[in-house]
Amino acid sequence: MSGWQIVGTTAAVAVLVVIALSVRVVQQYQRGVVFRFGRVLERVRAPGLRLLVPVADRMVKVSTQVVVLAVAPQGAITRDNVTVEVDAAVYFRVVDPVKAIVNVESYKHAVAQVAQTSLRTIIGRADLDTLLSDRERISAELKAVIDAPTEQPWGVRIELVELKDIALPESMKRSMSRQAEAERERRARVIAADGERQASRQLAAAAAAMSATPGALHLRLLQTVADVAVEKNSTLVMPFPVELLRFFARSDGDGAEGAAGAAGGAAPPGHDGGAPGPNGAARPAQPVPPSG
Repeated sequence: MSGWQIVGTTAAVAVLVVIALSVRVVQQYQRGVVFRFGRVLERVRAPGLRLLVPVADRMVKVSTQVVVLAVAPQGAITRDNVTVEVDAAVYFRVVDPVKAIVNVESYKHAVAQVAQTSLRTIIGRADLDTLLSDRERISAELKAVIDAPTEQPWGVRIELVELKDIALPESMKRSMSRQAEAERERRARVIAADGERQASRQLAAAAAAMSATPGALHLRLLQTVADVAVEKNSTLVMPFPVELLRFFARSDGDGAEGAAGAAGGAAPPGHDGGAPGPNGAARPAQPVPPSG
């Protein structure tokens, strides 16, 4: 092999090495941050085939996909002094690759630590009822608290924060169960009392309508008898007019008054009724002498 061939082969190999060191492929979901002699370049490399200066440039690829971070259960005390354990899920993505690489060592680990401390802070501000019933507001507050130190300094934007589970002590679960049961009983009693009140009004209106029409009361009585007769039972219903009872009661009262009057007006035989004395007092009755 001649010297020119050796030189040509060497040059070709050198060119291939230079091309291999200079060419980088950036995926669609990535952005490239280039360091030239250790100093970051402001221009971020977009997806595609990118050329670098051999030896001088070094590229760090940063993913811009949404990252799902599971926050470990955090034990905290609510504002009303209840111990709970809450875990959450944080969704975030990188919006400024230069800040995410330069300003923080590991943005994923940093976001995880901020999420844990912020979760404990938000739990301490809210009471138990709010934590259980208004999760959307708690999640929004947690997102704002996590997003404040991450987006501007680190170039990481918090997309969404969701509370996954709220673990309560067993004693608190039993207390809440008893409270819910008592509330249901109270509502049932209120509904029953309201039904009785409405039924009493309707019965009063029906009684007023029947009293105005005597025949309606008899029709209602016959309808009740018909309803009872439909059932297969041995009950015997005997309609008895109330007016007949009143007639007998009135007759008994008149007879008692007549007997009392007759007993007070008649004197026993052989006695004089007695005339009043000088002071107006009645004298004792004197016996009547027998006739000759």
